[in-house]
Amino acid sequence: MAERIPSKAAPLADLTFALAGPGRVGKSLASWAVARGARLEAVAGRRDLESLDSSGSDLLLVAVPDGALAEVAETLARRPQAPVALHTSGALGASVLAPLEVAGAATGSFHPLKAFPRPLPDPAAAAGTFFALDGAPRARELGERLAAAFGGVAGVVPEEARDLYHLAASTAAGGVATLVASAGELARELGLPPAVAGGYLELARGALSEMARAAGEAGGGEEAPHLERAITGPLARGDVGTFLRELGTLAAAGPPARRLPLLARLALETVRLTAGPGEAARLAETLSRRGFLDPPGDGC
Repeated sequence: MAERIPSKAAPLADLTFALAGPGRVGKSLASWAVARGARLEAVAGRRDLESLDSSGSDLLLVAVPDGALAEVAETLARRPQAPVALHTSGALGASVLAPLEVAGAATGSFHPLKAFPRPLPDPAAAAGTFFALDGAPRARELGERLAAAFGGVAGVVPEEARDLYHLAASTAAGGVATLVASAGELARELGLPPAVAGGYLELARGALSEMARAAGEAGGGEEAPHLERAITGPLARGDVGTFLRELGTLAAAGPPARRLPLLARLALETVRLTAGPGEAARLAETLSRRGFLDPPGDGC
């Protein structure tokens, strides 16, 4: 039988796969793969993993929580599985799938650097997503193929870098949402109109849109985009006096002052990125002298 050649419309037409873990990430990736021509042959949740046999498929995609990965790998390795196994964790490398490797699979990771607040079945949601890879060459090659079919970008993030890569990812997603939510809460505590919270959200959207523009101008080449160039606000303009006055007002505001340490540290990082470590060190001294930063001088 002649080998089928994938078409541009269905670049995964010759790929079959099984899914272990039909949660938000698993369902999304499976939907994207099927939309690009792949065939989903088996799905198993935590309760029926022991019966999953993916040996007739090209790929076993493991999309379970980080804390369950090692145990799930051991369970799956008790039965024949696909020749390539990829997990979707950002914090863990390929080694967590070691039992499957011993069983003969080429193992790796395929982490979509994207928030999944719910399943995202529309393959258009994958466009531009970065997929972090590691593991055996065969596993990485399949990960690269999947990412290209989804309209994303793939790159190797080695196991030794995974902790800090994932921490930065959590900061970029959850951290931004936390800051915007905290700003909205502060507006409520001050009795400001409800529309103010929406205004803060629009400010965040504008800043992120500018960062997206900067990333687009970088062209996806070898040089990383300088996202810090999109930072705005008084500190980015060198107006430290305005920030210090406002921070002093916050310090005297009662319960809202609990945000003081967070905003002081955030200010130091803003100045470091926009004006350099020297200016950040000077701001750290000022914040410490005014009692806004403790311990002194360590934020730069």
